Amino acid sequence: MTAEPPELIVADAAAWRRWLRAHHADPNGVWLVLAKRGSAGPTTLDYDQALDEALCHGWIDGQVKSRDEHTYRQRFTPRRARSPWSARNVGIVARLLAEGRMHPAGLAEVERAKADGRWDAAYAGQATAEVPEDLAAALAAEPRARAMFDILTARNRYAILHRLATARRADTRQRRLAQFVAMLARGETLYPQRRTLDDPG
Repeated sequence: MTAEPPELIVADAAAWRRWLRAHHADPNGVWLVLAKRGSAGPTTLDYDQALDEALCHGWIDGQVKSRDEHTYRQRFTPRRARSPWSARNVGIVARLLAEGRMHPAGLAEVERAKADGRWDAAYAGQATAEVPEDLAAALAAEPRARAMFDILTARNRYAILHRLATARRADTRQRRLAQFVAMLARGETLYPQRRTLDDPG
């Protein structure tokens, strides 16, 4: 069983970078303590700074947990093999490369992603994700599924788009697509929501 990652508090972004330089090969990662906006606490490190340094060293962010009124905890771990890339993180890495900040461990992850196609297949984030043509066509052929898709919450909508975008094989994508359309036609969702086909208001 994998050990629970330790909590890590560093003073600032520079200290986080030094820690990653020494520990980037640690497989379990850490629960990194981050400062809430406008709070005074044991660290000045915020999420954007932490993510920059993590990507520089081949790490990615994960789960979030509350901590206290001034701070919260964000899970950071080494990127797993075949882990998909988001378009947002691809853009951040492009900036970090231009700034000359990438560590060899981070560069190695980028090269692996480019070599196996994950870099070019980077998925859009929730704010920019668009309905792909195959899903749009399938929904057009099933009006009840289309009606349900139109009233999905942002979370449910993105959950479908993300699962389609991150399918590694064409047959996997087609299977998921069929499952989602059937689910929507039944008026069901991946996550609970109040609005339904029977009560769209």
